[in-house]
Amino acid sequence: MNSDIPVSNLSAEKINPEKNDTTEKNETNDEENYVKEEQHRVAAESMMKENSNESLTSSQQLALLSLGMFVFFGAHNILQEAIMKIPGFTHGIMLGYFEVVGVTICSFLERNYIARERGRVAPLRSYTALTLCLMMSSSFSNMSLNFINFPTKVVFRSCKLIPAMVIATIINRRVFRSSEYLAAFSITIGLILFAAADWKLTPSFNPIGLVLVSLSVIADAVLPNLQENLFTHGSSRLEVIYYSNIFALVFMTMSTFISGDLFAVFKLASMDPHLQLYLVIYTAISYIAITFYMKIVKKFGGVVAVLLATVRKAMTLSLSFLLFPKDFSWYYVFGAVLVLGGLLAASLIKQMTPKQDNNMGISQQKESQHAEPNELEPLKQNENV
Repeated sequence: MNSDIPVSNLSAEKINPEKNDTTEKNETNDEENYVKEEQHRVAAESMMKENSNESLTSSQQLALLSLGMFVFFGAHNILQEAIMKIPGFTHGIMLGYFEVVGVTICSFLERNYIARERGRVAPLRSYTALTLCLMMSSSFSNMSLNFINFPTKVVFRSCKLIPAMVIATIINRRVFRSSEYLAAFSITIGLILFAAADWKLTPSFNPIGLVLVSLSVIADAVLPNLQENLFTHGSSRLEVIYYSNIFALVFMTMSTFISGDLFAVFKLASMDPHLQLYLVIYTAISYIAITFYMKIVKKFGGVVAVLLATVRKAMTLSLSFLLFPKDFSWYYVFGAVLVLGGLLAASLIKQMTPKQDNNMGISQQKESQHAEPNELEPLKQNENV
């Protein structure tokens, strides 16, 4: 009798195999329904956000985004100069280090919890040159502040048009319009005037600072092309930003540890509460400033973004002279007018030129992702900080 019981149970399972199949199908259907419900929920939330944004007029949106860009870029640049003015702080490279820290953390959070991206498309070896250029751009730019004043650094950092034209002429044998050469000439004369004023009026001026900031500008001119190469292979903006910055962070941590700058700054900060506060805010706002700029590029186009970026740079120079008094020379004024005017003209020419005639490497939007915060300009993502 007992031997019949398992046989009957076995027979029941053989006779009704559909029961297990039905259970599995129901579980699969439940999972699919859950995934669909989540997709609908996310889509609904996204639509609600878009609708809430559309409740503002285009002018109101531009005003708010512009205000955010001016406030955060302005705060970033004021903090940068304020930190360099703190007695005993002679570690300009650490400003670049904290920028990279901020961009790495913020891009990680945005990528994983807002965009919800996973995985990596580009192989790790493809980030080698990009990481090297990013480190040069960030480090040399901020190290130059040990030798030149802040306005001179801002003006030179804005001028990657010059090395970009030189590279395009040598490598691609490109011939530019006469108006573009005129704009480049205007920028060059402006740079000379600015450097001459700094040389004459700044006691701590050292030509090494001009060499360092020039090297950072050259690296900045190459950066967008390396980023574009990754974009063409299917990598997203956030992927490129995150991986290039995290690799740069690893190497910069090792280099500043060996040089002693890392410990020196933390030791100085432990004795100065103001420096602690400055560094925390400085680290956090770089990525926020870039985000506002990118929103303007995406929603209102390159021309509007170029105009606002030019005004912002003029604001940065003005605030530097107002908040951190320094010897004045009309060379600064004439130099700034020539540089910013030339940059504005060159940018507008580029924006209004048909795409096929305007192929220097990257689109305005992608170019903006790695830069200014150095003077922020680190997809930085690339608006010059």
